[in-house]
Amino acid sequence: MVMRRFVRHVTTVSSCVALAVLSVPVPAGATPAGTRAGVFPSLVPDLVAYYDFEHPVRGNPALERDLGHSGTDMPLVNGGAGMRVRERGGHVIQTRQIDPTVAGNDDWKAGMFSAGGLPSLRAFNAAREATVMGWFTVTGPLPALNSTTPAPDDRYNAIGLAGVLTGDSDGHAVRALLEVIDVAGELRVVALGRRVDGASSQTFAASMDWQSVLPRGRWVHLAATFDFDTGEMALYRNGRPLDGFYTVPGDPWVVEGPPEPDVTTASDPAGIKIGGSFPQNTNERNPCDCRMDGLMFLDRAASPREVWLQYLVSRR
Repeated sequence: MVMRRFVRHVTTVSSCVALAVLSVPVPAGATPAGTRAGVFPSLVPDLVAYYDFEHPVRGNPALERDLGHSGTDMPLVNGGAGMRVRERGGHVIQTRQIDPTVAGNDDWKAGMFSAGGLPSLRAFNAAREATVMGWFTVTGPLPALNSTTPAPDDRYNAIGLAGVLTGDSDGHAVRALLEVIDVAGELRVVALGRRVDGASSQTFAASMDWQSVLPRGRWVHLAATFDFDTGEMALYRNGRPLDGFYTVPGDPWVVEGPPEPDVTTASDPAGIKIGGSFPQNTNERNPCDCRMDGLMFLDRAASPREVWLQYLVSRR
């Protein structure tokens, strides 16, 4: 079986469109109903979770307030409020490895976890589509040294960016993920998705060298889209589609044939992970010495035009 490939196209959109969106009059101190600051309007109805790192939870700055519809506030693990740093004209989050020589649980990462699933993330329960996107910059040498093995020069084979966990996840397994991972001996930026909990995943890997996609010290907007009904995935960099390839032949998501449509397992995700795995802080895996901003999780696949416009409206 040959997987149906996503025929990507780019809609040419004038920057004037984005400027028009940004220039809509807004009363002082108010945000119009149905909109979110820094979010292209057509994405708002499907914005399950959104973190701009400008909104610490009152009384607990180690939590970041969710500006999406789910209200899933995000713990800043190990670093707490100190993980918010000034950049891009406001605040962003810093994630990083703390001590590569100790198999501990001190890496700075973010996310939340519940072994029984998080009801607030139910939009990803039996979901037909998903999108993960945001701004990222590499701030240190990667991949990180592997703190779980005795070899002093052993490095992880992946760099965690942002993703939604499966319903049966132990804090590592994902339903929809942006990541850098080893593909046939070479690190690549990927979209990694899993339709059925505990079953096979599929990876769409960027053809471009990962350090060209994510050059150290430069902010880049990345997006990954997932259509669990058709098996189609896509990656975008600064609003433009990235050329890439699927790494698993055949039909790993088992989308061919009835019943239709194909959706993810009817389980609430166990959480979200940012900058590494195991947001419950029981283990260390794939830390990212990175800064991140404007992280968005949608329960549908954003169109190429929407990804381009989101890139434009979220630039600082």
